[in-house]
Amino acid sequence: MLAAALIVLSMSLPLFADAVSLQALVTPSTTIVKDGRPVTFALYGFIEFKSLAELFRYIESQTQRWNVPGGLDDERRRQLAGELLRRGIESRVISMEDERPLEALLTHTSEELRQALAHVNDPVPPGYGEAFLAVQEKWKHSLNCWSASPSIPGRVLSNWYPIEEGIELYGATYDSTEHFWQAVKYHPDVTLADLTELLGMLTQKDWGPWLARLDSDPKIYLPNAYAVEFLRHNLARERLQWFRDELARHALSANDHARVVQQRGAASFRFSAFEEKVLWGDLADVLHLVYTFSLPDDPIRKALGARRFDAVYLGERRMGFISEEFRSLMLEIWRVKYLTIARFREVISSIPMEIRLSHFLNDGDSPDIPIPAYVGYLNQIRELARAR
Repeated sequence: MLAAALIVLSMSLPLFADAVSLQALVTPSTTIVKDGRPVTFALYGFIEFKSLAELFRYIESQTQRWNVPGGLDDERRRQLAGELLRRGIESRVISMEDERPLEALLTHTSEELRQALAHVNDPVPPGYGEAFLAVQEKWKHSLNCWSASPSIPGRVLSNWYPIEEGIELYGATYDSTEHFWQAVKYHPDVTLADLTELLGMLTQKDWGPWLARLDSDPKIYLPNAYAVEFLRHNLARERLQWFRDELARHALSANDHARVVQQRGAASFRFSAFEEKVLWGDLADVLHLVYTFSLPDDPIRKALGARRFDAVYLGERRMGFISEEFRSLMLEIWRVKYLTIARFREVISSIPMEIRLSHFLNDGDSPDIPIPAYVGYLNQIRELARAR
């Protein structure tokens, strides 16, 4: 029995050897490796790094990016550097691929973290230690609500969580709240033929000068950095072709209406929540954002407006894509999920109020509902559910 126990112990040792130490986590030059490849993290969801040292170089480049008359003054540059540093550290810790960084941070005291920071020999920017301590304090009292959360309540509170019985919203039934949220971005009249035609127009355009206009103005870029980086990624020719290929792969008819095909029909889960986000949602976001950021005389803007990507239409309501009214629609649909469906009300009500419900994915944001607004609504709906 002793020999068998030793064999089992020896088989488990590599798991412990692969643990990420606190000292390694706070050392900027560390590259965390999993399954033989670096675990990356990001700013704005798309600008990826392998180490915090790489992040520091990017932050320095950004603080000098608009160092021209009419650009950023010294105080705004310091604020930008501090903001990017905290977000980058949080993205390093709250990984979508690897739980070990968060485990290392949360299984040590704040004093142990201070000691580890004191032993860092690599060059670090001002505020480095304070940013790490702030991230540790936040996530000792927060639950990350997303579809792959190690916590069951965290998974259930994700918009991606499949609802077996479906959820009825505004006269139609959907497989999840994610299905509704992405479907509603398409006007009821928009067909697959319309989308194919628009994708053809987007593919033919040289987006370099268009994006350069957004990049060059800090008053446009900084408040909309995620949206600009999202567009840079999704307006690449190969990405636009991917959208076309995916639409074709699902054997949809040219006359099918985009909003209707995302609703629950004769069969449930025609599209997974993941497909709703990366296919239907990202495509709709591209079309709405191109309309929003294009100049008034741009032919593509006119074509998008003709197909109702100038706003979000729901019944008699017309809501700006980047607007408080559209964002608040999330709270309306959550009232159905969390206040009228007993099993979801019980899950959200059971989480102690001292735990902050949060949502952080690789520093990704969302132009239609920024993460701070999303998190605020989630905590607000918990209070309403507990009152019930």
